[in-house]
Amino acid sequence: MPLDVIEWRTLDENARRRLLERPALTSAADVRDGVAEIVRRVRAGGDRALLELTTELDRADLNDLRVTDSEFAAAEAALPRPALQAIDLAIRNVCLFHEAQRPASIEIETMPGILCERISQPLESVGLYVPAGSAPLPSTAIMLTVPAAIAGCPTRVLCTPPRSDGSADPAVLVVASRAGLDDVFKIGGAQAIAAMAYGTESVPRVAKIFGPGNVWVTAAKAQIAMDARGAAIDMPAGPSEVLIIADRTAEPRFVAADLLSQAEHGEDSQVVLVTTSVELATAAIAETESQLADLTRRAIASAAMSHCRVIVAADRIEAAGISNRYAPEHLILHVADARELLTSIRNAGSVFLGPWSPESVGDYCSGTNHVLPTHGAARSYSGLSVEHFMRHMTVQELTRDGLEGIAAAVTELADLEGLDGHAEAVRCRLRAPAP
Repeated sequence: MPLDVIEWRTLDENARRRLLERPALTSAADVRDGVAEIVRRVRAGGDRALLELTTELDRADLNDLRVTDSEFAAAEAALPRPALQAIDLAIRNVCLFHEAQRPASIEIETMPGILCERISQPLESVGLYVPAGSAPLPSTAIMLTVPAAIAGCPTRVLCTPPRSDGSADPAVLVVASRAGLDDVFKIGGAQAIAAMAYGTESVPRVAKIFGPGNVWVTAAKAQIAMDARGAAIDMPAGPSEVLIIADRTAEPRFVAADLLSQAEHGEDSQVVLVTTSVELATAAIAETESQLADLTRRAIASAAMSHCRVIVAADRIEAAGISNRYAPEHLILHVADARELLTSIRNAGSVFLGPWSPESVGDYCSGTNHVLPTHGAARSYSGLSVEHFMRHMTVQELTRDGLEGIAAAVTELADLEGLDGHAEAVRCRLRAPAP
């Protein structure tokens, strides 16, 4: 796994752009067309199509898509006590952090007699997708179910792929049970997204779909979001990624471990190290090669590390600029005075400060949400929060005096735009006798 160490200052602008480019997401025609066919089949065939697709794609034969009460009970019994305790701790911390995100109502008098408000309401129905491809992700179930519950969404549907024996991952079911979800279905991939977007005999139709997934899931979310009859989605998604900024004070073992913890997600995971120290880069690469041998998923991690980029920056500020340009999903600051450098960070999904803050804690149970923008979307998108599960409505109420006070400005602006009807809606009220 030889890695080149590249000095940023030696690159021209075109080379810098190419160095930070990510691979294309779901442009492949076969994926796009395959997803479109799956969506068509689900819309036409409903539950029957879902059962057929589950056999074809997940190699699982099901009689019923919905998780039963007995399956929930069996899942609880299957997990050892330490696992249940870890789930409960994670739920507690995620609850604490997300409870603080409840949006406050706004009520302000902008002028005498003009009251403006913003009211927040939960989305009526949401779909939550929890992947289970190369590894089950009960942590994702926590990150989706907790804010949906805090927001108060009345209808919450969760889909997760079945295992070959037809059962769902027990840890995912335990999380769903603790979150009070009744509508849990053993459906995976693009067919799950289609089912939640359009509804079937068993699966309720939802207004918005949340959760990560593979290229098929990502393509399905993109397609249904572009259909007026489909559903909204949380954010653009792509392979998981991390960028680490490290200086000479960083511990190479920690840096290597953080690189590998991201690389083991998938062969297409994006892993970037930006450092102000060539010595640190060399030591971290050597440590990565040593630690890789002990990983259960070393083949996957090795494939991801093969396209790792190691960049040497002139100083911390240049390193922060490189990171802002890349806009990583996860950013780890392995530097002295990490909080000071944080003031230079603008574009990142979630930031981890200092040597004792591995990205793993954010994945599981520190309290922040691990559903984050990838593929550079952190330039304009934020990580999942309670507000994603809500909509906001503005309200205005004027007295007659309030309308009189603002009428001249409204009619003048309406005249500038040539919208006589707008102006008349004000003038006709002022001509009316006072109550």
